[in-house]
Amino acid sequence: MNDTTPLHPMEREQLRAESTLVVTVKSSDEFHDDVTDGIETLKQGDAVESPLTLSFTSYDDLLGTLTPRVLDLIEAIRREEPASINETARVVDRDVKNVHEELSQLAQLGIIFFEEDGQRKRPVVWFDELVINLPFGPETGDTATAAP
Repeated sequence: MNDTTPLHPMEREQLRAESTLVVTVKSSDEFHDDVTDGIETLKQGDAVESPLTLSFTSYDDLLGTLTPRVLDLIEAIRREEPASINETARVVDRDVKNVHEELSQLAQLGIIFFEEDGQRKRPVVWFDELVINLPFGPETGDTATAAP
């Protein structure tokens, strides 16, 4: 999905029903195993009972994406509910082009979505809480690449 692809109304409602986004770091193998397990659970007719999770394959990727500046942007959208990308840029007192680029990346990751109103695209943060889960230990495999 790109930033110009609106979510289906059902997808927006499903996201709004969630209140937490979990962000974690997992190796590619761990991520693959989790997806495979989830598919098997669904095939058996059972519901997958877990919060929506965004997984990065390295600490560097997570920290490069969810910088303090981006977290401030997410918080401002949640708090102020700006009606457009331009208004979002005004709220955070930043350049529209840079805000648009960051919002596009966040939309591609599923952290936000856009509601379109004519020419306007209103960014929406669908969760109330963002939980960052950083596993440490031998099972993290190739994920421990960040410097202190």
